[in-house]
Amino acid sequence: MSKAYSSNLTQWQWELIEPLSCRAFYGGKPAERAPLIPLAKPGGRDRQVEIWSVLNAIFYVLTQGCTWRNLPGDFPAWQTVYTYSRNWRLDGTWVTIHERLRDWVRSEQERKPDPSKAIIDTQSVKTAAMVNQSVGYDAGKQIKGRKRFVTVDTLGLVLSVFVTAASQTEREGGKVVLQRLKEKGKRIARLHTIWVDGGFTGDSFMMWVMDICHWVVRVVLRPQEQKGFVLLPKRSVVERTFGWLSWCRRLNRDHECLPATSETWIYIAMIRIMVRRLA
Repeated sequence: MSKAYSSNLTQWQWELIEPLSCRAFYGGKPAERAPLIPLAKPGGRDRQVEIWSVLNAIFYVLTQGCTWRNLPGDFPAWQTVYTYSRNWRLDGTWVTIHERLRDWVRSEQERKPDPSKAIIDTQSVKTAAMVNQSVGYDAGKQIKGRKRFVTVDTLGLVLSVFVTAASQTEREGGKVVLQRLKEKGKRIARLHTIWVDGGFTGDSFMMWVMDICHWVVRVVLRPQEQKGFVLLPKRSVVERTFGWLSWCRRLNRDHECLPATSETWIYIAMIRIMVRRLA
């Protein structure tokens, strides 16, 4: 049993996502009662580690920003923890957990599971020294690293993520992240409006969104006559989400060799936020 680290899941938080828990939440449909974490595969020997401890170890890496090899000794072996984290990325488990928890949070806020409006924005972050794949230079923010394209609902909950080189333009990267959002199908059936900032302006981008995704793009610009900090409607929602992510040291700088792994860490960070809210 590990020490009581601040990143550990409590008993109530763990019960929301434990593999053996198939109970509905907030009146969920029968199809929503499937376990969030895959059960052990049939055949072979039984699992030798507790999934609760594995999740605590992953959240420790997320919040403290340490390397896998430097996990405290009271967690399971770092190779085991890393393998679970990687396998859940490849089979879509992290995204499945994230989608289900977001539906529950929206239900708790008396919102329908599928949002009607979304906000898109970008965040450029520096990469670690050993990262050399999908790295570019953002001339506007003068940052060499990667750019995170994130779409959120009006509560600030993440809908889709796309991580690429910082040199990627907002319009091209915006098409990718919105295409990923469109692929969710029935989960975004009510979506009709996308709020963007000035970086996404342009007839080609807006026409693409309208023709391919059938959504309306609304641009929120900063008033030119005002100086200093200005709280912009809708735009502040996604900025708040970036603020939530900054509390996780693993996300303050991009340490991942693969952009897909960086995307997964964003989902894991949101999972931790949502499960703490629900519990």
